[in-house]
Amino acid sequence: MGKTIEFARLFDGIEPLLGQYMSKMEELIRSTEFIGGPEVDSFEKEFADWTESSFAIGAANGTDAIIIALKALGIGPGDKVLVPVNTFIATSEAVTMIGAEVDFVDVEDAYYTMDPKAIKNYLDSAKGVNVKALIPVHLYGQMADMPSIMALANDRGLKVIEDSAQAHGSRLHGKQPGAHGQLATYSFYPGKNLGAFGDAGAITTNDAELYKKCKMLVNHGRWKGKYEHEIEGYNMRLDTLQAAILRIKLAHMTDWTKLRQSKAKEYIRLLSGRPGVKAPAIRTGSEPVWHIFPVRVAGRDGQMQKLKEAGISSGIHYPIPLHLQPAYRHLGYAKGAFPIAEQHALEELSLPIWPEISMDEIAMVAATL
Repeated sequence: MGKTIEFARLFDGIEPLLGQYMSKMEELIRSTEFIGGPEVDSFEKEFADWTESSFAIGAANGTDAIIIALKALGIGPGDKVLVPVNTFIATSEAVTMIGAEVDFVDVEDAYYTMDPKAIKNYLDSAKGVNVKALIPVHLYGQMADMPSIMALANDRGLKVIEDSAQAHGSRLHGKQPGAHGQLATYSFYPGKNLGAFGDAGAITTNDAELYKKCKMLVNHGRWKGKYEHEIEGYNMRLDTLQAAILRIKLAHMTDWTKLRQSKAKEYIRLLSGRPGVKAPAIRTGSEPVWHIFPVRVAGRDGQMQKLKEAGISSGIHYPIPLHLQPAYRHLGYAKGAFPIAEQHALEELSLPIWPEISMDEIAMVAATL
């Protein structure tokens, strides 16, 4: 067996900046600045600037960010929220955690994201009466069809949260997540394009009132003093150590994103027209950031084994659509309810991609597939 190609080598991006990370962590340990403080304030401002948003609020993780966004919009018991059926469970479980009801819609075959036609069909059905919000997911680093989704939302008076956990810096017609919906949420799980050294997340918005609500909700309902609570909130704030790490990384995100995009372009060049392999499509006006590079292949499990035997790691996103998860049996869905997502679950294969992967490694993956 030749050189092993991992799914993602996180340390490739960490090692060149290791001295900065260690120096900053020692500084914070010596100052005992562990909760809040200038590092969190600075990260929130810098991340808002980088995402071209008016405001950013740090959160403990991406799931908490969605919970806070839902609470800030007043979503709760008696309300229903629609999410795409092929996303990580964090998107849907955040809905039920605040007492609302979650339900699913299918996705676009070419782009894997929430299908506006499926949303409309749901809203026009008897089940659509109590829908109050939509959570489109910008999956794999490519934004959903936000103009069509927002047209539906505005027509029906629905709130929109953009789940951008995989889409840091992505664009659609020049606009980043959060420019369409009321709020965008982010995860900084270590494997994300912008990853912390543990769990972390954020919310962005252009609405000053929503910013204030989110800022209070993540920190026990406080806006001014330590013991002055405007509302009941949560303990879902961003750790200072994680904010400091994210600040160092954020300075390199634009360059890292360009590297990911160049590597994805090479994959697409090598795989386009390959029999039995469907390279990802790019929506008109879209600039994906390629958190995941998904292809669709016939006999996916056999291809995955073939890659493994060649020393190449790969993944599946996602092998079981949410409606078929044991956690959602109570919704009563059976196989066939969401045919596009179910087909994706049988065919999708995530290939290795990270900023520092070499063109030779990409060529080796493509040749083996």
